[in-house]
Amino acid sequence: MIRVQLPYHLRTLANITGEVQLPFDGTVTVRELIDALEARYPMLTGTIREHGTMKRRAYVRFFACGMDVSHESVTMELPEAIISGRDPFIILGAISGG
Repeated sequence: MIRVQLPYHLRTLANITGEVQLPFDGTVTVRELIDALEARYPMLTGTIREHGTMKRRAYVRFFACGMDVSHESVTMELPEAIISGRDPFIILGAISGG
């Protein structure tokens, strides 16, 4: 069971309270995780990734085991700590400006 933590505005959009738990067996990639999240909560489609290109939106960041994996390949396999549910996969909204 993979635990996913979403920012407040995405939880509100999807009417979610707390973490999302997604069942997976074996290895899982970032793409597979986001695909499953969007399949379960279709209202999130286009909020995390661009429509069409499926690229991560510029101000969205992915964290696994305390490391920013936003710029890693979406085919990167998630660490065992994420897959086992010991650590959550975190999706955050980034901020820019001065």
